[in-house]
Amino acid sequence: MPSDLERAMETMITVFHRYAGNEGNTSTLSRKELKLLMETELASFMKSQRDPAAVEKIMKDLDGNGDGEVDFEEFVALVVGLSVACEQFYKLHMQKTGGFKKQ
Repeated sequence: MPSDLERAMETMITVFHRYAGNEGNTSTLSRKELKLLMETELASFMKSQRDPAAVEKIMKDLDGNGDGEVDFEEFVALVVGLSVACEQFYKLHMQKTGGFKKQ
């Protein structure tokens, strides 16, 4: 039976490949594919963005090799960055509410 972390990794891989290749290369996300992925899988994050060009800025930041597409390694950087930000928010929330609770 896979652990929670193993399931999370599997989910991340599955989500990436669900969107990659709809417009061509099956190993990368085009700008349109990335936008659809973010609007669908990160809907709450996207709703909180006040900048209509947020996806364009994210695409530019992620596309480290400048090929106009996001590969899996570049996609992982997005997930890691968002995870770090969420964890920081979680810690602040726990400090305000009086501590950490184990689940």
